[in-house]
Amino acid sequence: MPVLFDSFRTWGDHLAATGEPAWQPVLAYEVTQKGRQESQIWEGLATAYAVMRDAIQTGLTEDMTSLSGMIHNGAKKVRDCKTLVLGEAFHKLVYTTLAAKELNSCMGRIVAAPTAGASGIMPGILYNLQEHHGLSDQLVLEGMLVAAGIALIIERRASISGAVGGCQAETGTAAAMGAGAIVYCLGGDYVQIFEAVAITIMNMLGLICDPIAGLVEVPCVKRNASAAVIAFSSAQIALANDSAVIPVDEVIDAMGEVGMSMEAKYKETALGGLAATPTGIEIANRVLKRSSEMMAGEEDDTDA
Repeated sequence: MPVLFDSFRTWGDHLAATGEPAWQPVLAYEVTQKGRQESQIWEGLATAYAVMRDAIQTGLTEDMTSLSGMIHNGAKKVRDCKTLVLGEAFHKLVYTTLAAKELNSCMGRIVAAPTAGASGIMPGILYNLQEHHGLSDQLVLEGMLVAAGIALIIERRASISGAVGGCQAETGTAAAMGAGAIVYCLGGDYVQIFEAVAITIMNMLGLICDPIAGLVEVPCVKRNASAAVIAFSSAQIALANDSAVIPVDEVIDAMGEVGMSMEAKYKETALGGLAATPTGIEIANRVLKRSSEMMAGEEDDTDA
């Protein structure tokens, strides 16, 4: 991928012609784009994965209470819940994804994969995938390259920004990245990888971006957990060779069209959806008042 593929079809054609693993042309593109050695790219991926894992551990061990008060150690509450809906693996996927995303809301160190608003999804997916299947770090890093290639094409054909395409563009893309990585790491071929991407986006099509008080907290954190679950279900369907029916490039184009058709109030403006509910407005006013009081206090300290 020295030149960025503009479609999944051209990526697939390249893989069919060369027999390369799905990650190989993405690595070539990264080397060309950044002017680094392959070893440096692998080191960067390893660092990013370490930060992802650290985000989960921090989110589960430190106080995750945001300045707004909307986030208050939700991951720990889920972890400590004794009623398991589908068993321990599902339970752990949910609370680890929440933990990584809560850290972002509490101003901790995260990996934007592909954005800060979706920063819990890839950590939750990769961490649980590796632990559940006993995968090597190298295989996970290769999966991350596959995920990066997926994001590059989605960004080119549609958008990965909530302000442009709604939450489907952020959490939808992250979930599609994760679904592709899951399929790759479990031995799926590129056709199955791309089917997983299509199925994921199909199931998140039209999701709006409606952050309460304009903060990347509610509903963002819990959407990350739901998106991680969708990624695993999509990967399972794709690995069974159950087709999305609509080709992946057409699905991505549909996401772009839907995003362009959304009203501005549904694209990260905090003017529609949950942000416009009576409770959402009340919280926004409370946050604004608190921010004003904090700023006034800082000015008093400066004057003194």
